Amino acid sequence: MNWLDKNPSIVSWASEELIIPYKSPVDNRMHRYFPDFVVKVKDKNGQTKTMMLEVKPKKQTMEPEKKKRVTKQYIQEVVTWGVNQAKWKAATEYCLDRGWEFKLITEDHLGL
Repeated sequence: MNWLDKNPSIVSWASEELIIPYKSPVDNRMHRYFPDFVVKVKDKNGQTKTMMLEVKPKKQTMEPEKKKRVTKQYIQEVVTWGVNQAKWKAATEYCLDRGWEFKLITEDHLGL
């Protein structure tokens, strides 16, 4: 967040202030998704664009590998993957409707 405050290209930003409804594949019910950040950025041409950013560990952005044994940990990874996919689909559609961009940010993007 410190980076957002100090970056001269950032016009404004908010954290977890937007609510996006999504249908969970786990219980088939509607839930509320709060994306990590909504950021307005001024590009090289002076145009302002809005991006929705979700920060996740890289492991959670990839489908879990199928295991020979179904463990509690594997089941949790599959559930997390399914819920994240539903959230990100809803976020992508929300952004497309508004001309925004949706991005997943991992430790690779942050240089960690």
